[in-house]
Amino acid sequence: MALREYALGGVYFSPLLLYLMAGIVVALLLRFVLYRLLGSSRLWYEAWLDTSLVVLCTAAIAWLGARSGV
Repeated sequence: MALREYALGGVYFSPLLLYLMAGIVVALLLRFVLYRLLGSSRLWYEAWLDTSLVVLCTAAIAWLGARSGV
């Protein structure tokens, strides 16, 4: 897995930062779908759910990025 930094205006950004931003967007979409399907009363620990969704989505995007060579 070759992670290369991206330079923007002389500042280097880790690709994991980009994966994290994409993971947050995907997690928000999944959270919206879950709330529409289940409702908020079925999701007991909302903070843990949000945190775990962001971590899982970020890990999945990083894994897919590593497999595709991005």
